[in-house]
Amino acid sequence: MNAGPKRKEIMTRETVDRVVDWFARSEIPTIDLTGGAPEMIPDFRYFIERVKTLRPSRRVIDRCNLTILLEPGYEGLAQFLARHKVEIIASMPCYTAENVNAQRGQGVFDSSIKALRVLNSLGYGSDLPLHLVYNPVGAFLPGPQAELEADYKRELKNHFGIVFNNLYTITNLPIARFASYLHRNNKLEDYMQLLIDNFNPATVSGLMCRNTISVGWTGEVFDCDFNQMLKMNWRNGNGPLHLWDLDPATVENREILTGNHCFGCTAGTGSSCAGAIV
Repeated sequence: MNAGPKRKEIMTRETVDRVVDWFARSEIPTIDLTGGAPEMIPDFRYFIERVKTLRPSRRVIDRCNLTILLEPGYEGLAQFLARHKVEIIASMPCYTAENVNAQRGQGVFDSSIKALRVLNSLGYGSDLPLHLVYNPVGAFLPGPQAELEADYKRELKNHFGIVFNNLYTITNLPIARFASYLHRNNKLEDYMQLLIDNFNPATVSGLMCRNTISVGWTGEVFDCDFNQMLKMNWRNGNGPLHLWDLDPATVENREILTGNHCFGCTAGTGSSCAGAIV
């Protein structure tokens, strides 16, 4: 998604407060924090504390790249997440060092294993929910989610003593960094055709855009994170629509903005926030 530690977009406390105040007026059961690395936002812990104070039973998810838990300045972050019962969905492209390091950089696999062990020691994977995310290292569709989950659980348990709850398989969408990779390697047209050829109408009812509001770092509203990356935002007249200008009662049955990238979420067994759809 072209995310990285040198990006300058940071959600301000004013925006955090306006988002949480809007959330308090709704019956939406879940806040799902993603990035890049959402933990790098200075008010990340403040955000979670405010949400949990409003209603402790509400579900909060942190989509974590794992290595952030070991970085200087983030000491105690894993313990904070456990204390507030924050669900963790962690990026883990493979259970082998070669594939993980190829996709995310040298040394990332070892750091990810170390972070997972820290999370396991705090009850994640048993008392607290810990899910891993697989996405293909290349221009192909994910394999069957249940089979991959069994492989991950066996390999991570046998070799590293690590446990987790579920594996989510997510298709690479032809946008941003991955689209650049495809273009450089003359694979963009072939990959798009692969997605189109594998379109599965049974996935449509389970798409994330049908029950999710994606909120950008300035409070602008989108149908999904991918539309956010493509700047396909909801409109308010001639300008973008911000969350706090939206009546929670009017969220249902809005027209969803679509593009060619949507074939990624509807190919094969589908791809959504919680992995395969069918």
